[in-house]
Amino acid sequence: MRTADIRTRFLDFFAARGHTVVPSAPLPTPDPTLLFVNAGMVPFKPYLTGESPAPWPRAASVQKCVRTLDVEEVGRTTRHGSFFQMNGNFSFGDYFKEEAIAHAWELSTTPVADGGFGLDPARIWVTVHHSDADARGVWRRVAGLPDERIVARGDEDNFWSMGVPGPCGPCSELYYDRGPAFGPEGGPAVDEDRYMEFWNLVFMQYERGEGPGKSGYPILGELPRRNIDTGMGLERMATLLQGVDNLYEIDETRPVLDRAAELAGARYGADAEDDVRLRVVADHVRTALMLLADDTVPGNEGRGYVLRRILRRAVRSMRRLGFEDRALPELLPVARDVMAPGYPEVVDSFARIAERAFAEEDAFRETLKQGTAVLDTAVAKVKALGGRSLPGRQAFLLHDTYGFPIDLTLEMAAEQGVEVDREGFTALMNAQRERARADARARKSGSADTAALREVLGAHGPTDWRAWEALETESRVLALLGPAGAVPVARTGEIVTVVLDRTPFYAESGGQDSDAGRLTGASVEADVLDVQRPLPGLVVHQVRVTAGELAPGDGVRAAVDPEWRLGARQAHSGTHVVHAALREVLGPTALQSGSYNRPGYLRLDFPWRGALGPALRGDVEEAANRALRRDLPVAVRWTTLPEAKELGALALFGETYGERVRVVEIGGPWSRELCGGTHVERSSQIGVVSLVSESSVGSGMRRLEAAVGLEGFDHLARERDLVTRLAEQVQAPRAELPDRIASLLDRLKAVERENQRLRAEATAGRAAALAGEAVDADGVRVVTTVSDEGRALALAVRDRLPARSPGVVAVASEQGTFVVALNRAARDRGLSASDLVKRLLDGRGGGSPDVAQGGGLPRERVGAVLGDVPRVVAGA
Repeated sequence: MRTADIRTRFLDFFAARGHTVVPSAPLPTPDPTLLFVNAGMVPFKPYLTGESPAPWPRAASVQKCVRTLDVEEVGRTTRHGSFFQMNGNFSFGDYFKEEAIAHAWELSTTPVADGGFGLDPARIWVTVHHSDADARGVWRRVAGLPDERIVARGDEDNFWSMGVPGPCGPCSELYYDRGPAFGPEGGPAVDEDRYMEFWNLVFMQYERGEGPGKSGYPILGELPRRNIDTGMGLERMATLLQGVDNLYEIDETRPVLDRAAELAGARYGADAEDDVRLRVVADHVRTALMLLADDTVPGNEGRGYVLRRILRRAVRSMRRLGFEDRALPELLPVARDVMAPGYPEVVDSFARIAERAFAEEDAFRETLKQGTAVLDTAVAKVKALGGRSLPGRQAFLLHDTYGFPIDLTLEMAAEQGVEVDREGFTALMNAQRERARADARARKSGSADTAALREVLGAHGPTDWRAWEALETESRVLALLGPAGAVPVARTGEIVTVVLDRTPFYAESGGQDSDAGRLTGASVEADVLDVQRPLPGLVVHQVRVTAGELAPGDGVRAAVDPEWRLGARQAHSGTHVVHAALREVLGPTALQSGSYNRPGYLRLDFPWRGALGPALRGDVEEAANRALRRDLPVAVRWTTLPEAKELGALALFGETYGERVRVVEIGGPWSRELCGGTHVERSSQIGVVSLVSESSVGSGMRRLEAAVGLEGFDHLARERDLVTRLAEQVQAPRAELPDRIASLLDRLKAVERENQRLRAEATAGRAAALAGEAVDADGVRVVTTVSDEGRALALAVRDRLPARSPGVVAVASEQGTFVVALNRAARDRGLSASDLVKRLLDGRGGGSPDVAQGGGLPRERVGAVLGDVPRVVAGA
């Protein structure tokens, strides 16, 4: 059964049982504690924790997920991948244990012909929490499972929580016995390779308190509404139903692995280390495809760095397999084709995906060149000082600054006879990881205080929020909270969460960033860094104390930075203007599906097929700025939701609204939206709207970005200066600049094509001459030469040797690289390029049986090593 069919069958099963099918959320998540969705429940977290009412009593989804905490282990185990899909069914206070268990059992064991997965009931084992007698009883009653196949486990395995105070509960996991070929008998407690977990049922029924790890925290009591959160691993079910060994061999992964093996001249299953590299390539190429499809862009931090690292590990693994050409143009289309049945957007967006991926591979290839130069210099310095070990800080510099993988540093240093201070490197890496963990803990602390915040809300009621009418308020500190809960006092330099009885600060919502400003009191000054609404009605402020001390009960003046607020009002009103301009130019279907704005900047997502193009972009920008020039009035009115809809007000992207709603109008009906943000009083106060970019953010979804206010004028000024400099450099009037640049590019391309033709002719001519100079070594034609063309020349000469005669070509460069290429007749005779390189270079280097290379060959030894090739070939 194809993976796409398993996905469809799962959703159809739960749809028929009253579940609302919810589409997968994008991999990048707005959750501040995460970079990517890493579990099927993440999009449902507000409903499971009770922060928001669920729109449906029960739901089902197949959620895309990415986990990269242990990315170095990908491929070394056969049960975990960085990208995976989680089938989930959820109940929000509706059904509980008995129905959840019955659903899982029915779908798992119903025959395929009747809509199930057809697993043999006699081979299914389950685990339950040791205290959960209810679940054990349900498994006996619903599934008829004997006690020996219901295994009791402790908190580490069978009790779930988010790692912070909040909902928690026992789990029940389903395992399938794959047979004695996969390990010893005895159930999942004995061997989890033979007994593969494929479904986890979480019975969310308690609320936990503070505490470390997976156990040892107090259980505060029962939740008012019990929830169900389940996760069935799609790749694991595909592994079982397709009868393969592991998730790297299912229909959505194996074709990428096979193509990688074909390119590298490797055979999966022949060499353990090569198998790891092939699995890394298969996993990482698929992960990169899905991240790029969700508009993640390679970069140096956050989500972008994760994607960059994954792409580079895939490319590096191909190089270690002996394939040094561009790999992604060969592999990414394969991943696209296997994922398309479940995610057609990867086909629609492939041009954008490929452009970013191929550019990243090209940049990494350049990085490898730069890193190699830095490494060579460092190694030369070590040798000049009589040393034999490259310092760990130098290896870390290569890794952290140049993106140079440590395994590459180790390999290349060994080729030049130098060791690497691995302990020093590891210490620096561990320090960096600890900083990253501390940062993750800091991000997670926002949700760690939920219980304390509920106490504050219960004791003092909702925040008196005055952001719409005031920039300053006289306020009182109700509570100070840190990552571990309430704190008695905050001193200079400390960052704490502050709850005030009233505030003028806008809390981030509706796409608008939070306000910036200060808190000042008799003995304290503090900067406001962030403002959020973690609970309905409660506004909290993250502040850094810059002078003095702050304590609960203190009176403070809360003041918003007026320049910040002005910029925020311009950007939010600008978002409404751009939205209205879009609908004016493109029609009513161009409806905003997401937005973000902060002072000087706005972005807006909307459904549209294909790029807008310069003409349409110009029309939208002109319509927006015409609205600014008309100085349209901006008005706010309160009404009921039905009345607002009757007026034609737009309610956007699933926001929740109360009985009374706030309608913001710009020019009356021209722009009329439900909105809780801050706005200018007339459209001319926005200043200017300058569109900066328009791009794709998924299948059928586009994104506009714009600079507004002073930042808009700055953007236009920079564009003007750029055009002026270009016109001066190419010595053309501005009006003729596009034609002049196009002409120059055409000439450059023509010259490059001619250069490539001449180089190819030169290489071909030299290759033919060298092939004619081959010497005999025990029946093998051997060609040796010195050239900087390396691999290209070696392959060209090899292809000109007689196909039926064994042939070996060795090319050395004055820079110390050494390449060996064999034809098929030589390989059939038992020769291996990788073995020959290692023999000639004393164990250094490697590659595939037909092409291999090494480095670090001293210039004075080039002639001797080349002269030794015939003897080594004859001996081999």
